[in-house]
Amino acid sequence: MQKDYFDRVHRWGILWNIGALLVLIAIPVSICSYLGAWPEINALVSIMPKLMGLYWLTAIVEVITYVPLLGPGGAYLSFVTGNISNLKLPCGLKAMEQAKVRANTEEGEVISTIAISVSAIVTTVIIAVGVIIFGVTGSLSVLTEGALAPAFNYVLPALFGSLAAGYILKHWKVMIAPFVVGVLFLYFVDPTMGAGTLMFITIVAAVIGVLVLNKMNKL
Repeated sequence: MQKDYFDRVHRWGILWNIGALLVLIAIPVSICSYLGAWPEINALVSIMPKLMGLYWLTAIVEVITYVPLLGPGGAYLSFVTGNISNLKLPCGLKAMEQAKVRANTEEGEVISTIAISVSAIVTTVIIAVGVIIFGVTGSLSVLTEGALAPAFNYVLPALFGSLAAGYILKHWKVMIAPFVVGVLFLYFVDPTMGAGTLMFITIVAAVIGVLVLNKMNKL
């Protein structure tokens, strides 16, 4: 039964991810075809390696880090619907925490998949309602340009700060190595280092730190 479930998850997950990729490609192709305006091949060849250099490491790191935390079902849903790091991942982790189950278990897989599914549905509904309301009333500028405008700069830091605080308090020893290494790299190597590269470096530091702590029987 378990094997059949995961086989179906992988089968449908792969199909939906391929379908989503084709839709994403079809939209600009359709627009270019309708307008008769195609990008120059020479320009694409010259710019694509630079763009890929920015994102390939992030793509690899996200797969390595998100899949063990969210499980295959939650990961497939997250990669199709997007907005993983600031929405799907927090929802999945918080749901597993509230249900008192661990990631990378059968129970965690089920809870994570349900939480991310609900998150995707709620997000879609809220966005649709918001687009309709703001489109009809034209009141979006009141929020983004008025007295509340500065608050929008702190939404993500507040979200990640509240989530990270709980994990830091529970596993503060594990957090020492990635925190110190991340700060040192930002200060001495590159203050403008991309999030994907910094994530990869801190993950390596965290793994090494855990191995050292485990060897010293400090965990």
